[in-house]
Amino acid sequence: MRDIIIIGGGLAGLTAGMYTKRAGLDTLLFEKMFTGGQAATTNLIENYPGFDDPISGPDFAMRIENHARKFGLEIQYDEIKELQLEGPVKKVLTDNKVYEAKAVILAMGAEPRKLGLDKEEEFRGRGVSYCATCDGAFFRDKDVAVVGGGDTAAEDALFLAQYVNKVYLIHRRDTLRATKIIADRVLANEKIEKVWDSVVTGINGDDKVTGIEVENVKTRAKKEIKLDGIFIAIGVIPNSELVQGKVEMNESNYILTDDSMRTNVPGVFAAGDIRQKPLLQLVTAAADGAIAAYSAQKYIIEELGQ
Repeated sequence: MRDIIIIGGGLAGLTAGMYTKRAGLDTLLFEKMFTGGQAATTNLIENYPGFDDPISGPDFAMRIENHARKFGLEIQYDEIKELQLEGPVKKVLTDNKVYEAKAVILAMGAEPRKLGLDKEEEFRGRGVSYCATCDGAFFRDKDVAVVGGGDTAAEDALFLAQYVNKVYLIHRRDTLRATKIIADRVLANEKIEKVWDSVVTGINGDDKVTGIEVENVKTRAKKEIKLDGIFIAIGVIPNSELVQGKVEMNESNYILTDDSMRTNVPGVFAAGDIRQKPLLQLVTAAADGAIAAYSAQKYIIEELGQ
């Protein structure tokens, strides 16, 4: 019987592990692929406090993992098949074994929704980005595109317009789905060229992005746009399949928690991009992890009397 099992080895999960181990709790963290989460797939990180020089995503992930292991965090690379979360004993099932814990922290993160194009994954971090606030400054005085028509895409276009030479905002409809005040700002910004009724059908370049292919959905006319970067803002998908029907979620399948990271199931906590919150960033994931660890410790002491 473990004190705490953490599901997910991104920044939220690793931070939770640091805090639980420092508190003397027997902790096991499960990760099915590699630690670091989305940070590990990012080219450069320059907005995390304490790193005044940009650091590569993989290097950042390795440093966080090493830091967690320094406190004795045990990391097991295995895929969880099922979670049984009701009652005082939580069960985590893999193909080969059933693990038990007094509390569980869900930190499986989220994945950006992709366009599904050739070279999209290959050029991630080399012109393809899913986070304007993370990577926008790297495209200062260059031409970029934002794909999408909701609040995130509109806000990304406005944010990027502060740095870049030109923003092409590509949307499959002829009006934005963003809230009116944000949409009005986009429409009034001369640095943002609107490419209506259009979808991106290809990404060009040899070792990095040099342009995109765009097709008008009404006329089927095609054209190439020369640019240096494409920011894809068509949504994010939380990795919450494991807990479908087990904890309360919103309509987009983000886990609902209170400010203490508690879900509606006693002894089950959620941290990072998998939970509903206004900002998905590394710094908020770390904060969530620390709070979840503290709350899980408090639950074990106060609710279980251990």
